[in-house]
Amino acid sequence: MHEHRTDGAELIFLQDGGAIPNNPRLPVLLHRGAVPEGQPEAAESLFRSHGWRPAWRNGIHDWHHYHSNAHEALAIVSGAVRVQLGGEAGVQVDLHAGDVVVLPAGTGHRNLGAGVRLLVVGAYPEGAAPPDQLHGAPEESERARHAIAAVADPARDPVTGGAYPLR
Repeated sequence: MHEHRTDGAELIFLQDGGAIPNNPRLPVLLHRGAVPEGQPEAAESLFRSHGWRPAWRNGIHDWHHYHSNAHEALAIVSGAVRVQLGGEAGVQVDLHAGDVVVLPAGTGHRNLGAGVRLLVVGAYPEGAAPPDQLHGAPEESERARHAIAAVADPARDPVTGGAYPLR
């Protein structure tokens, strides 16, 4: 299900994907054109100003994975990528330079194809635990669902600084 917030961000609600639990309460946020193209420092500064800690610059793994103990923001600084959110039965989204996607704990994500220029800045809320990396193995399921439920909601949207999620 897709909705739009008053600030123009798209909300994507994902159902439990079985092997990939997703988040039962919080939607994925998609902000189009939120950061300047080719300027990773600008994305990092924006995240920092709203209480999110920039943690890495790289790409997106080409296999389904998720973080059960942390929310994650991904800024596409250059290039473009098609991602699948939510596991095998999830949605496919095309992201371009300037876009930011905010993934609540438990949200599966996978790179389905990217250009050679793809550069992503990843960030996590201040005070978050170092993110685990799970793949949807059956033995992860129960522990992951408990961890997802225990993660506090982000204090602020990493792009707008407003409440997350604001409908």
